[in-house]
Formats: sequence, C-alpha cells, structure tokens
Amino acid sequence: MATVSVQNLRKVFPGEGRDVVALEDVSFEASGHTFVSIVGPSGCGKSTLLNILAGVETPTEGTADITKDGSRARVGYVFQAPRLLPWRSVMDNMLFVQAEQTDQVRERASRYLAMVGLSEQHKAWPAQLSGGMQQRVGIARAFSIEPDALLMDEPFSHLDAITARGLRRELHSMWMETKKTVLFVTHDVGEAVELSDRIVILEKGGKLRKDLSLDLPFPRDPADDKVALTKAEVLREFEELDLIAT
Repeated sequence: MATVSVQNLRKVFPGEGRDVVALEDVSFEASGHTFVSIVGPSGCGKSTLLNILAGVETPTEGTADITKDGSRARVGYVFQAPRLLPWRSVMDNMLFVQAEQTDQVRERASRYLAMVGLSEQHKAWPAQLSGGMQQRVGIARAFSIEPDALLMDEPFSHLDAITARGLRRELHSMWMETKKTVLFVTHDVGEAVELSDRIVILEKGGKLRKDLSLDLPFPRDPADDKVALTKAEVLREFEELDLIAT
C-alpha cells in the first residue's frame, strides 16, 4: 500500500518584485485504501501540491513523498483535461503510457476501458468522443499502469453536472475495486463530500486550514441529510476563510 507523507512543505515561486508563496508549512499523511480530497480557494496551492508529489515541481523547504515499502511508489496522474493524442486511437492512447505493449498489457488496458464503459470505442479517435468519454479514457489510462497512488487534478471541473455525477460514481466504483490511495483536487465541496473519507482544506497563502475525517457510509447520496449536513459544515469553513480574508 502507498503512503503519502507531506512534512513542513513550503513552495515559493520567484516573481518580479516579490516572491509568491504557494504552500506554507503544510503537513499531513495518508496511506492505504483512502480517498483524500484537497479543497480550497483558487491560488491556495492545491495543484502545486500534486505537482510536487508527482515530481514535476520541487519543494523550497520540507518534503513531499509517495512511497511503498520504503521505495518511491508508482504514481498515476489524471489531469483536468484528458490530454489524449488526437492522432492515436483510444487503445493506442491507453498503450502510449505503458513501458511494454505485450498481450498482457493490452488485456489490462481493455479491462480498464470496460470498467469505464468504453470497450466498444477502443478503435475510435478522440475527436469522435464526447468530453465525458474522453475523460473516461484519461481515468482508465491512469488506472491501467496499476499505480500505487493516483493523483487527480480537478478531472470533472469542465464537464456538465450530469456527466460529472456519472463519472464520480464510476471513479468511486474503481477506487473501491482497486483499493488505491487517491489524492483528489477539487473546487467542488459537494464532490469532495460525496467521494472522500478525508478532506484537507487549504487556505489562501497555502496554509493547512483543517484536515477532516468523514465517517459516512458509501455510496453517498447528495440528497441524504447526513451528506448535506457534512457539506454545510465544510462550506462554513470557507465562509470563515472569507471573513479572515477581509
């Protein structure tokens, strides 16, 4: 099982006139079969945190690592846009991220396409797919490398509400089946409450505001009273952030 460890993390981007602090003294840990959503206002360092964990960015101070059995874990990344290569078929996009293209790898790619309901579209071009279908391919592709941990950066933010809700259900089913460690960035508090067993709230200036554990059974209906109450509690944290900001 993967372990995410963030300790006293600070990230500063040099700027003209003054530096920009993206993250300031952020610490938390997560391990095993867990789904952690990271929420907060724009500019609070959510995507920067994922990029550091993915190895795209380096910390200014502190550490942020994803390990398994003491070594660097295998990490999958789902972006806000699916980032499919338009000149490759769906299956070729699935295979593009694989180190090998053996029959076993193809079988695994087909299995994950089936999990997102796209078995019959394996020969289609990305332009022939809807936005939701393209994002399904992106999710299946990330799972197909069989990562120990999965990083997801607002993967449903550009989709309509109905499509996003369907994909949340599919993602939750895949998470339950594969038992991955997931870190999920979102602006949508309702989405975070529906999917997560933990919610990490960042505030402006990149500071950790609160780390909440959600003791609600799955699957979660947004209309359920307990789910709605939890969403209201998280939203109150954002209201307090606005008061602090003013």
